[in-house]
Amino acid sequence: MASAARKLQLNPVDPENLLDPVPFYKELREQDPVHWSDVVHAWFLTRHDDVMNGLRDSRLSADRAKVLEHQFQLMGLSPESIREVTDTFKRQMACKDGAAHLKPRRQTAAAFAPHVLDSWRPLIHRTLVKHLDKLRHRREADLVPEVFYQMPPLVIAELLGISAEDRERLQEWGEAVTQLTSTGAARNILEAARLANEGQAKINQFLTALVEERRREPGDDLVSYMLRSQEQGGMTTEEVVANTGLLLAAGHLTTTDQLGNGLYELLTNPDQLALLRKDPTLLKPAIEEMMRFAPPVPFVHRIAVDNIELRGRTIRKGDVVFLGLAAANHDPAAYKDADRFDITRDPHQQKSMSFGFGPHHCLGAGLARRELEIAFEELLHRMPDLRLDETRMPRIKAGGLLFRGFESLPVRW
Repeated sequence: MASAARKLQLNPVDPENLLDPVPFYKELREQDPVHWSDVVHAWFLTRHDDVMNGLRDSRLSADRAKVLEHQFQLMGLSPESIREVTDTFKRQMACKDGAAHLKPRRQTAAAFAPHVLDSWRPLIHRTLVKHLDKLRHRREADLVPEVFYQMPPLVIAELLGISAEDRERLQEWGEAVTQLTSTGAARNILEAARLANEGQAKINQFLTALVEERRREPGDDLVSYMLRSQEQGGMTTEEVVANTGLLLAAGHLTTTDQLGNGLYELLTNPDQLALLRKDPTLLKPAIEEMMRFAPPVPFVHRIAVDNIELRGRTIRKGDVVFLGLAAANHDPAAYKDADRFDITRDPHQQKSMSFGFGPHHCLGAGLARRELEIAFEELLHRMPDLRLDETRMPRIKAGGLLFRGFESLPVRW
């Protein structure tokens, strides 16, 4: 157990630890694997086995809407001022447990079957090429805003049957919600709450109209898949709307960040980049290693619904528990040379927590893998001398615990 003095340095939201988290993960795993943070007022689990077990432990609830409501209360926000946001979170399958989670998940899962995902490969490739073609006469670019931020939201929007113009509006409204729900992102909390509530209301209004349109005229998009399953008895219209919004948001942010994180690791490990160029069959294990080594979601959080004894500590009912996906991915008990980026690792032996584990394993994992494979194959083909731009430094986006990626990643080729 860490001493009081050491705990002062084990601050999960200290800017240094957010910027360079791997040494912090190591310290926690070795010194205080079940760590209570007075700063965050929550527990942090960082060993691979503890994280994996926590993700499938029914005593740790995914009902994060309750945590969100509590956080808003601490911010001084009235329940009514943020009602649209909290009610939407409550309807999303990611914030439900047991049968309440399983029903909407099954209703949505058909749209993410491997054969369906493979049929979307041409769409993914077409969307990527559209943005890369804009760079054909250049020898430098900032790939995050110019490509990575553009491709995933366009892909998921088209899969949902949403036009590019409408996608931009939805993205703008969604960013207002993200500003409020991301730790430390909002300065004027009352104004942020007003904008978030208005943004969520506009999203729900738009998606409700979309759902009704697909009910009248179904197609091959994700919403139509969900509605076909609904006929067998499943989600309400409000739940379809909320989970369509969840897919829209989740299909954008995490894939965008993983593209940047993966490319940075590849370009800062030239021996691994050379291996991949020499042997393109290493692409799939390279993608798995990118996701293991630098996942876009370092932590997920749960709420204890019962007392839990773990490594001599007592996690009490009602406590918030952060499960360290990234920390687990760097655990030497699960990986040999865990802090080494190695694209030759056997993907069949991977125990990566990047997409979670258990009942809440990421539904979009197959889509994300296909987007990453197509993106890196095309990047390496088009840009044979791809490297970081030595005249412009990358900028990491690391303002909170739940998301990690790049705001800027300038490259040359």
